[in-house]
Amino acid sequence: MDHEEIDHCSGGQPDAEGEVAVARLVMDSGDLPHALRHLADALALDPRLPDTHEALAEFVARAGGPVQALDYFEDEDGFIGTVAAHAHVCAAAGRWDEAIQMLLTVAAHEPDRQWLDVAWLQRTDLPFDPSALGIALGQMAQRLDDPVDEDEREPLLPALDLLRTAVAQHPGHAMLLWCGSMLGRRLGAFDEAIAWAEKSFQIEPSHQAAMMKGYALRTAGRTEEALAVWQDEIERTPQDLDLYIDVADLLGAMERPEEGLEWAERVVAQDPTHSRAVPTSHGLRYAIDGDVRHLITLADEVRDHPDSYAATVLANHSSSRPWLGVVPDAQEAVINVLRQVLEQNEPSPDVTMSMTLSALEPPSAFLTLHSVFPMANVDVDDVPEPDIRLPSSPVQYTVWSYDGKQARPALPPPTPQVAEAVQRVAMIRWLSPPEAYDAAITLSGLDPVQLMSVLTYPPAPTADELGHILGRHAPHLWVRAVQTWACLGIAHYASDEPWLESQRRVILADLLNGPEDWVTESAAFAMVVTAWVNPDARADVQQFVVRRMLDLIEASRTRDVTILASVCQLVLIIPGLAGEFAALAVDVLASLEAE
Repeated sequence: MDHEEIDHCSGGQPDAEGEVAVARLVMDSGDLPHALRHLADALALDPRLPDTHEALAEFVARAGGPVQALDYFEDEDGFIGTVAAHAHVCAAAGRWDEAIQMLLTVAAHEPDRQWLDVAWLQRTDLPFDPSALGIALGQMAQRLDDPVDEDEREPLLPALDLLRTAVAQHPGHAMLLWCGSMLGRRLGAFDEAIAWAEKSFQIEPSHQAAMMKGYALRTAGRTEEALAVWQDEIERTPQDLDLYIDVADLLGAMERPEEGLEWAERVVAQDPTHSRAVPTSHGLRYAIDGDVRHLITLADEVRDHPDSYAATVLANHSSSRPWLGVVPDAQEAVINVLRQVLEQNEPSPDVTMSMTLSALEPPSAFLTLHSVFPMANVDVDDVPEPDIRLPSSPVQYTVWSYDGKQARPALPPPTPQVAEAVQRVAMIRWLSPPEAYDAAITLSGLDPVQLMSVLTYPPAPTADELGHILGRHAPHLWVRAVQTWACLGIAHYASDEPWLESQRRVILADLLNGPEDWVTESAAFAMVVTAWVNPDARADVQQFVVRRMLDLIEASRTRDVTILASVCQLVLIIPGLAGEFAALAVDVLASLEAE
């Protein structure tokens, strides 16, 4: 379904009313097709505006009635407002199945808006064909999250009410029941979804009903029961290899990956070309041994075939892992104190505090503290060797310089446009390293020096709910996210240049080897992600990032290195990592966790 460029947020009701006013003027002139376009725009701006529905009724009357009005939709453009208008006119014409199907399609396309809050859809005597309704509800369900977040369900609940009415009217319609189960589980009606699928199977023991019961049980968290249902169904209909993979995935989610792998390998043995079997096997092997090579194989498959199931498996096994799918937490004493203070105080320029550190810590930690409490005073007793302020090797580009123990940005602030661009894209979570790389492409045209400035002048958190939570409770995660995405932006600079000859390589290597800081981690991540998407960079990236880890390990013999664990985690996700370096990183992490 295509979108026109209509801003649903900036105008709201006044814009929809303006479109209706124009539509009425155009109708008075007799140009009904033109009027319909304005009514469609009005619906797209505010699906519930009563004036729009009244004007649409006027349009129908001027067209000679609802049947004649349908002729104006023969060349429907696919615009969401036009599809919604078509649905309402179909309802007026008594073509209820078409009306329901179109309006449910619209709601699935924009599930956060009140498309379904219309009187005709809520009629208790609404005529419909139960088979057609089942198909429409099932198609809608497939477009929704499984399940939809509880706080996002409200606009979709009229569809659930329609489903309940339909089931009450047609309690013996097997297809309606299992199709309805698909929607019910997504909208939180878990018990009903289970019961509908079970009843469908009792009426007509179909493969679909058994599958839907298993899905409903799984979504409800009743995984053992779901597993039993699916295993029984495989005994009954062993030809559905997709269900074997569902069982394998479910066992993986139940932290039984070895058993899941057995199911996946049964599919590979029967059909080596099965689209889900090999990716699922790689994911389960990663769950068993933690060897990132399995994920790299998935990423290589995604690079060659972006729409493959490998992308789903890669996201499932990356999204909660440090650096694979989330910015790791910070380890500095400054940040520990900041957390404690934020438990008692709101961020404020007026709060004063003092603390003393035994040793200097990364400058981004101090930056974060002062972004929340500018009046905070920190005294540092010592700068132990090797000096945290000095780069690990000569560099051309740096973002920090020092006056004694006081760090200051080495570059002027970025332009507001660049800061806002990074603010829009920065996030603390992503689906996988390749997905993060792709998401950062919007920063590819920005001046890399400006992106380096963002590293020390991070924009404020976004104004949405997540931004508020980060700003109030975890400002360090926001700063780390900004730095991560700014470095990913640098990784896209002049991407047509071969990696070994590129300016992006020079800049990221300098940031990696500069003064010890969170920027070190962010630059390392950007280089590692580059290696995920560009095999030609892998050996070079390994050399750079492993060398930095070795330097930090050496430094840790005489002082604390707060970023060491994070850099070790980054080393462990380098494609093609040599075994001795992997073993070293694992040993270091184990020793740090034991402290």
